[in-house]
Amino acid sequence: MLSGISILCFAASYIAALALEISRLFFRSGVRGAILLAFAGAGLLAQTLFLAYRARTTSAAPLSSEFDWYLVAAWVLAAMYVYWTFSHPRTAVGLFALPLVLGLIAAAEFFAKREPFPTSQASQVWAAVHGIFLLLGVITVLVGFVAGLMHLVHSYQLKHKLRPMQGLQLPALEWLERVNTRAVFVAAVMLAVGFLSGMALNLVNRRHDLPDSVQWNDPVVWSSGVLLGWQLAAAAFSVLYRPARQGRKVAYLTVASFVCLAIAMGVWLMSPSSHAPVRQTRAKRRANSELGMRIAELGAESSPALAAAVFHSSSFIQHPLKLP
Repeated sequence: MLSGISILCFAASYIAALALEISRLFFRSGVRGAILLAFAGAGLLAQTLFLAYRARTTSAAPLSSEFDWYLVAAWVLAAMYVYWTFSHPRTAVGLFALPLVLGLIAAAEFFAKREPFPTSQASQVWAAVHGIFLLLGVITVLVGFVAGLMHLVHSYQLKHKLRPMQGLQLPALEWLERVNTRAVFVAAVMLAVGFLSGMALNLVNRRHDLPDSVQWNDPVVWSSGVLLGWQLAAAAFSVLYRPARQGRKVAYLTVASFVCLAIAMGVWLMSPSSHAPVRQTRAKRRANSELGMRIAELGAESSPALAAAVFHSSSFIQHPLKLP
């Protein structure tokens, strides 16, 4: 049953919820809130079951691939959106949060690698800390970005004495300001712990001459360092310059943090890196598998031993071993 749930199931539910959120701008409805929550809740449930199935059936550590990483980030953001929509049904948080959820899902489906990250027994703890804190840091940046956008829109309406658009009711500026300020500091701490634990993990791998180590000039490493540098600079600026924690200034900081995150994620997804296993296309993996099976079938009658050897060699093509 769970194996039949695909990304399309929960992505379609989130798209329907976003369409209902957009409809707030054009007309009022008494039943829209319930229907919107039903679609968002169904999408969140389907995504939960999808991730649970992947965690239960994987032969490696649960949810330990780049593909799973993006889906977990999307799941956390979607769960926060469902909670906020349930507790504050008149606010249009979905107009800002759901596009990010769908963007993370699209990145997972079309760009992210599905092979689990290789970890040795000596580095499992550092790998867990590295992945968890980087994930929390990215989620915090996304939350700050959503709050920053809502703050800028709301303050623009007040400054120009514009009446709020129909269906575009936003939280109070004071609340958004607090969320933005906390997001700047929390993201800096989370990203710092994630980056430093990643350095420790790499040092452990290098010390034990493990194949999981990466070069310090790897695109993923330096782009993560740039992202951390910006976030630490933003947090320090907020501490040293008190007005930066108030009004639109802190909103600009969270929006700028998202821009840096988007650039870093683009580098993570697009650049050649030894940080994760080399991606193979589905067509290539399928072709290799079918080739091995076909040759094995043809040679089974004449030489069973040869057929077995050929079949295992085709498996080696799909999952090559890392030799020292």
